[in-house]
Amino acid sequence: EWVVVSVLDAGPGLPPGAEDALFELFERGRHEGTATGVGLGLAICRAIVEAHGGSIHGENRAEGGARFTFTLPVGEPPAMELEDGHE
Repeated sequence: EWVVVSVLDAGPGLPPGAEDALFELFERGRHEGTATGVGLGLAICRAIVEAHGGSIHGENRAEGGARFTFTLPVGEPPAMELEDGHE
């Protein structure tokens, strides 16, 4: 059983072929010259979602704009091991 959440916008959409790259650190898309921020938001979203056993992706909408969807399993999140070896 999964929870599915989608966020839609009416902006310029995602650069073709860059849907996965947008989730990399410091990636700001094709409008980098006018974009504000440092390109961390979607990378942080992906890290949080994946740490809870889910997935996230982005795609262009036929009507224009973009859709970002993430899924999370219902129930307890998986145990996380901290960098020092503790859970």
